[in-house]
Amino acid sequence: MTSIYEQDLPRNQANFAPLSPLGFIERTAEVYPERLAIVHGQLRQTWGQTYTRCRQLASALQQAGIGKNDTVAVMLPNTPPMVEAHFGIPMAGAVLNTLNTRLDPEAIAFMLDHGEAKALIVDPEFATVVAKALPLRQSQTPLLLIDVEDALYGTAAQRLGSSTYEEFVARGDANFAWDLPADEWDAIALNYTSGTTGNPKGVVYHHRGAALNAISNVLEWDMPKHAVYLWTLPMFHCNGWCFPWTLAARAGVNVCLRRVDAQSIFDAIRNYGVTHYCGAPIVQSLLVNAPAAMKEGVPAGVKTMVAGAAPPASMIEGMEKMGFDLTHVYGLTEVYGPATVCAKHDAWSELDIGERAQLNARQGVRYHLQRGASVRNPETLEEVPHDGETMGEIMFRGNIAMKGYLKNPAATEEAFRGGWFHSGDLAVQYPDGYIKIKDRSKDIIISGGENISSIEVEDVLYRHPDVLAAAVVAKPDPKWGETPCAFIELKLGAQTTVEDIVAHCKLHLAGFKVPRHVIFGEVPKTSTGKIQKFALRQQAGSQSAINV
Repeated sequence: MTSIYEQDLPRNQANFAPLSPLGFIERTAEVYPERLAIVHGQLRQTWGQTYTRCRQLASALQQAGIGKNDTVAVMLPNTPPMVEAHFGIPMAGAVLNTLNTRLDPEAIAFMLDHGEAKALIVDPEFATVVAKALPLRQSQTPLLLIDVEDALYGTAAQRLGSSTYEEFVARGDANFAWDLPADEWDAIALNYTSGTTGNPKGVVYHHRGAALNAISNVLEWDMPKHAVYLWTLPMFHCNGWCFPWTLAARAGVNVCLRRVDAQSIFDAIRNYGVTHYCGAPIVQSLLVNAPAAMKEGVPAGVKTMVAGAAPPASMIEGMEKMGFDLTHVYGLTEVYGPATVCAKHDAWSELDIGERAQLNARQGVRYHLQRGASVRNPETLEEVPHDGETMGEIMFRGNIAMKGYLKNPAATEEAFRGGWFHSGDLAVQYPDGYIKIKDRSKDIIISGGENISSIEVEDVLYRHPDVLAAAVVAKPDPKWGETPCAFIELKLGAQTTVEDIVAHCKLHLAGFKVPRHVIFGEVPKTSTGKIQKFALRQQAGSQSAINV
């Protein structure tokens, strides 16, 4: 029998609209049209102006024959066109594909083909590499090329297309009547994984997930209206963790930054009153270890997020000395960037730095609008005991998870096996429900039959006062099978020796976990600041290098 709550209560336009972050900029432009939206060099652009330009971009794309579910790729740094792309492209019904700006021509060509891009917007800084990629494409489909011009880049660049970005936008209708997606499950963005295991996988986002993660960012940070956000995190990475849409929801300010360096970051914080920024551990370490003179005049109270690797005690202490409020988050491309947060408790502030570091090093609990995040047995899918010791795999389910991998049903099915998204990260869960990563499944070192967490060893290395960056991988050993090999990047001027590092590790680790090999030098990192362990495995001669 039909319930009374299912009779004559239909869904209609008056009581239901698809969730989409596009509604955020529409409202902000209506309510705060004169509020500052974008700062870039001498440019000051309001939300009213930004909304108009996004509508023009959408209109111009449709005039060029680009519409629903067509892919528009962009090769852009953190500049105004990148902000506008996050709204104008999906307003046209198209799907935004933000390309990693450090990719080689072969990878770019693969992504343009695999994503079936119909248009490509290119910053002058990347014109040369894109020019090399275009002849490598297998597709015969014409590609509309649009050249961005940016005075802050400073030098003339190769022209690839028939029009500049400004010329293209000017063709569009400022009053373009865009529509919300017919279905919030429609694709809004395409992001490619790093591809260290072969060709990268295309992760497809939907409008619903983008909107909900953008709002979760507000909730996790208690982000106020008109926050001033500095773009140190690349917007090509998980769509900047959805923060372009978050800033629109809060009528905040996008302070653009073409290049990331300590001086530019501190100058921007002082000059523009920056209240929030996100950064990989390497970016945070860059600031902590900057000369004291560079930090003068930097106001206290700046809120910052760090993702991925657990922040070591030295980073937390350094941030506190600067008066910065550090929040640790964790996620993956497949879950729109951060999907768990180490939510702090007031009582933690009364603990010493070592205890605070241990608590803040955990990956935490699910984002507000994520349905579930837990540690489970990868075979049985049963949740592991909350004892802080039993290891399992971090899994997610709910609103903030990708649609799947583009053109890869087998990988999609495997990723969602058993109704959970499988992250590949091994972790434990504590009695309070907080998750702590122990390692990637492929990064566990098996020495003499004993499992060694590379993260555990790295945590100890980061406690050494001279260590700027550290990574530990497995090195083949004729007796033990594998032993830990440590790659260490020292702070400027440090004179630490291998013997010093080994002695330090012996104070904090069981003997079999102490690195048998220590290599000093710059640690290779991705454009988002993540350490490239696959490269280090190859350097160490790891048996797993061929399987990465």
